[in-house]
Parts: sequence; structure tokens; C-alpha cells
Amino acid sequence: MVHPLLTPADIETYQRDGVVLVRGLFADYLPQLAAGIEANMRDPGPYAAENLKEGEAGRFFDDYCNWQRIGEFKQVIRHSPVAEVAADLMGAQQVQLFHDHVLVKEPGTSKPTPWHQDSPYYFVEGTQTVSFWSPLDPVREATLRCVAGSHKWPRAVLPTRWLSEESFYPDETAYMPVPDPDAEGMDIREWHMAPGDAVAFDFRILHGARGNLTQNRRRAFSLRLVGDDARYVERPGRTSPPFPGHAMQAGQKLREDWFPVIFHR
Repeated sequence: MVHPLLTPADIETYQRDGVVLVRGLFADYLPQLAAGIEANMRDPGPYAAENLKEGEAGRFFDDYCNWQRIGEFKQVIRHSPVAEVAADLMGAQQVQLFHDHVLVKEPGTSKPTPWHQDSPYYFVEGTQTVSFWSPLDPVREATLRCVAGSHKWPRAVLPTRWLSEESFYPDETAYMPVPDPDAEGMDIREWHMAPGDAVAFDFRILHGARGNLTQNRRRAFSLRLVGDDARYVERPGRTSPPFPGHAMQAGQKLREDWFPVIFHR
């Protein structure tokens, strides 16, 4: 049985293109997510970042790995349908939580989210991965943009630091340069989204977002989940998130005491 929020065609699209829209995934949990984001912004965690240079207008805040200390996030992870939907999309028997991520662009923030793949920043790889990106505000121009099929590219895209725009790792030779999907005519998927809708995308999908030049906030909650074949991998430097002291070895499944199983088929 496929979850009622999905159709078999949605699963087929996700497997083929690496990205699909799931309407209403968090629609019943918007108050909890809003409260959680406000708590996160009042009391940022150690990885919080302000992603604007001096003189740039607006505010672009992001932070991650806060679900253990922000009760509203924990409630949404445990009680929303997100884990079961993830299992259906990935074709997985079980789902592990990797991490949460909050991204807020205040009105008048012109800076775009740079084109990037998440996978090169992470210490996990597999064919069964999914990120959910969900706005708490109606979005049009500031919605997520994903390049369909980019999860099947033979080389990963160079990870960069969003503020300095420098390479994330010292060795760049293993990566392809960051492309310009608009200039290169790539198949970009983007949607007008209502609060609680979610874009589901593979960790390897190239994605970004325009700035927020509207008069409204653009708050987004992301959740990163992995399935049966996800394994720890070594990267050529400190990953993001770093999870210091994890003690995992290459080829191991993610340790369940740090990355809990939140769904069993």
C-alpha cells in the first residue's frame, strides 16, 4: 500500500528524476514547525550561520541538527507521515533520521541559495536517500529549484562554502565544477507551494533557490532521511554536519543511537 499522500506515479517520478512534490506533507504540523523555527532562531545551535556579506540586504539564517533539543521538531519527526512517505519514495524497509535543517530568508533578501548537491557535504552515501524541503509560508519566486536527473550524474558537483564561495574541501579534483542550470538549459523543476507542501529530493540532486524579494518571510524546514543501503563514507575533510566523535568506519550503517530508526516496514 502506498501512503495516501503519494501515488505510484509519484514514486516512479522520484526513482527516475530524483525529485517530486508531495502536497500537504506537513500541513497538519505547521504550528509546531513555526514554534520550532522561532525557538531555533532565538537560541541558535553551534552550526547556525548568517549567510549574507556586509552590506547585503535582508537576512538569510540557517541552522541544523537541533531536533534533539527542540521538542516541536521531535514531535513532527515522530508523528507526521514523513517517515512512511520517505520509505515509499526510497523503496526502503526502514528509515533512519540523518538531520533536520532550518532555512529562513527574511523579506528583501536578494541572495540566492547557491546551486549545490547535499551529498558531497555529507559522510553518508546510498541510493536510498531523501530530503524534504517544506515552506511555512506560500512561496513562488523563493521556492526550491531542482535539476531533474542530476542524482545520476557520474561525478559529484564541487561543494563550496556559501558565504566565502570557496571550495569546501582542499582537493577539488574529484568534483565537477558547479554548473549554471539556467544557462545550460537543464531540466529545472520548481513549484508554487503552499505551507506544508514538501519537495522530496535525493541527496545527490543539484538544487538551489532564488532570493526572497517579496514582503513576506520565507521559512523552510528540511528533514534528511536515509534508507537500507546508506553507509558511512570518508570525505577529504570535515563534513557538514560534522558529528564529531561518531567513531564510525567506512562501509558501516549509521549508528542507530545517533541516527534513530523512525520507521520499519
